[in-house]
Amino acid sequence: MLEFITDRQIYDQVIVERLPAAKEFVWLATADLKDLYVDKPKRRNMVPLLEVLSDLIDNHVAIRLLHAKEPGPAFRRDFDRYPSLLTGLERILCPRVHFKSVIVDGRFAYSGSANLTGAGMGAKNANRRNFEAGFITTDLELIEPIMEQFDSVWRGEHCPGCRRKEFCADYKDMNG
Repeated sequence: MLEFITDRQIYDQVIVERLPAAKEFVWLATADLKDLYVDKPKRRNMVPLLEVLSDLIDNHVAIRLLHAKEPGPAFRRDFDRYPSLLTGLERILCPRVHFKSVIVDGRFAYSGSANLTGAGMGAKNANRRNFEAGFITTDLELIEPIMEQFDSVWRGEHCPGCRRKEFCADYKDMNG
């Protein structure tokens, strides 16, 4: 299956349907990271995506997050409300990450233009969200290169020759 999706479809199909259904792992890559609020089943109000990720961690789902810059203060405040994120969320900050992807259990992937923000993922109302596009797939031949791109950054394959190391706190932490 390969499907082109835009705007609110990204939020509905990726963030609301697929991501919370993860059983093994979720890999998230984004350039920009902000406080994204989502509908949660059986709740009448929106909750931070961080709560959904925390619930997944509590259910032994491994979460990896690649992002290009530090998130804003609202995200950090919400992050502190979910203690399981401190030990269960693996995170790498790489200033060169600009690709956006969501991989669920290695059997579903989104790849497209949307950052992990309310406006990017289509969570905001139609007059406030960004115009975004991407595709979703369950085709393993398409998921494999998306995962390989993510994993090559995660493994640090590009770090030795990178010319942006001065902006990379994770590289400095790993290499003194």
